[in-house]
Amino acid sequence: MFPSNGTLRIGTRGSALALRQTERVVESLHRFYPDLACEVTVISTGGDRDKSTSLQVIGGQGIFAKELQAALLDEEIDIAVHSVKDLTSTLPDGLFLCTVFERADPRDVVISNAGSLDTLPAGSTVGTSSRRRLALVNRLRPDLKVTDLRGNVDTRIRKATDGPLDAAILAAAGVSRMGWENQIRQFLDVEQFVPAPGQGALGIEVCEQNNAVRELLEPLYEPETSLAIGAERHFLRSVGGGCTSPIGAYASITGNHARFTGMLATEDLTEMRIESRDCSPADLRDVAAEMANGMLQDLGIEARSVR
Repeated sequence: MFPSNGTLRIGTRGSALALRQTERVVESLHRFYPDLACEVTVISTGGDRDKSTSLQVIGGQGIFAKELQAALLDEEIDIAVHSVKDLTSTLPDGLFLCTVFERADPRDVVISNAGSLDTLPAGSTVGTSSRRRLALVNRLRPDLKVTDLRGNVDTRIRKATDGPLDAAILAAAGVSRMGWENQIRQFLDVEQFVPAPGQGALGIEVCEQNNAVRELLEPLYEPETSLAIGAERHFLRSVGGGCTSPIGAYASITGNHARFTGMLATEDLTEMRIESRDCSPADLRDVAAEMANGMLQDLGIEARSVR
């Protein structure tokens, strides 16, 4: 079951958050395989190197994943650890999202010394690098100014608490994993401020033909998490999520009950649709596809080319 050379080669981005998430994967594997040797390789991605990329082009483009995927295909690593929300709606030929697990809080949060999203004074400056968050802030608080925000979690938090920004919107999972929960001013409701598909979940990508590694990862499989994330990514594929698509999706499962929330905005952000539906867990993917198609038709949008 172990890799042929006895060592599992793990690829990851080099950010503090990415390394912490990779540590969680190693810890999880060692619970099942105490003697498994793991070798972590840091791979620089285009998104890490290009600090000038604006929020107009971040999200769904795979800029934090492409180099990791190339290393998998070149057999330089055995698995790649991702934040699922960083992955494109379809993966390169030959690769497979083998395991989705450890979903933390999927919500977005407000970091600020000036107030919550509801109470920030008109004209306050809010930082984000996400088209989805930009669209949602404009919907809820059109009197606020939204500006690009880049950098690691620590840097983004400092810019929101020490200036020059009045607030920043980040993923709760990243803030929590880095130990900055005390900086959270507000948790944003998933049905009003819809998360990115897969937000909060860790994903492990492998080569489809690497059966030994796929078998090794089986104990990490979480059926409900995988089902929920699968529906969210199906919604993303159904609308043809591209590099500037303002798209959100969130699925929750409680016993035999499931609920799906989708969000889609036009590219110019002038119109948006948000909808929630209850269903059975088995019907989540169908509901996601129906909702996506209905929103596309309602907004007069042609399904965008899938990336």
